Amino acid sequence: MMLVVENLVIKYGGLQVLWDVNFSVNKGEIVALVGANAAGKTSTLKAIAGLIKSMSGTIYFSESSITALPPYQIVERGICLIPEGRRLYPDMTVRENLELGAYGKHVWNERAKMLEYVYSVFPVLEERGKQLARTLSGGEQQMVAIARGLMSRPLLCMLDEPSLGLSPIMVRDLLRVIRELRERGTTILLVEQNIQQTLTIADRAYVLENGRIVLEGSGTQLLNNDHVREAYLGI
Repeated sequence: MMLVVENLVIKYGGLQVLWDVNFSVNKGEIVALVGANAAGKTSTLKAIAGLIKSMSGTIYFSESSITALPPYQIVERGICLIPEGRRLYPDMTVRENLELGAYGKHVWNERAKMLEYVYSVFPVLEERGKQLARTLSGGEQQMVAIARGLMSRPLLCMLDEPSLGLSPIMVRDLLRVIRELRERGTTILLVEQNIQQTLTIADRAYVLENGRIVLEGSGTQLLNNDHVREAYLGI
């Protein structure tokens, strides 16, 4: 297992948002974490990335606990988080935003090589290199956000609602890119509300409801699950 989350409990103040969450991600998989708003999906990703601390539970990456590590050390171990909403620096150029993704000491000297890699995934970003991030379309901004994460040379890439606000055509292209990244050797943990298309590309998935994992299985199994079809697909 590349990533193992065991009995994860998260509270914000007096409000508990996760109850004993358990799941795993194997090397080379696309694993989806799906559910409605406020189910706890983003909190789970933030805990893995070290941005929030859990009340209890353990997070293992490559068989070592990363539960107490600060975010920069988790990035150096090989985990990146592409946050919801892109979070670009709007008045910096595309290239400057990308280079910030290679700030870690483990990859800074290889940033030119990593730029070549992300340009091979997103050729349009090389053309837009000198353009300010705020002048890009929503789809192009999402490309920059993903590419910035890839600049850290991750083994595991976590994407939080990457299709949010995108047109159907851009969503289709985004899902194609996610499959391509897996084929290039990056393991994917994907949080999405676009459940039908997400389960179509996922090797495995977990359904998170009210802070608890209630279902798990292959993407195909969950697409055909009566509860998923009724609660999330409107079938």
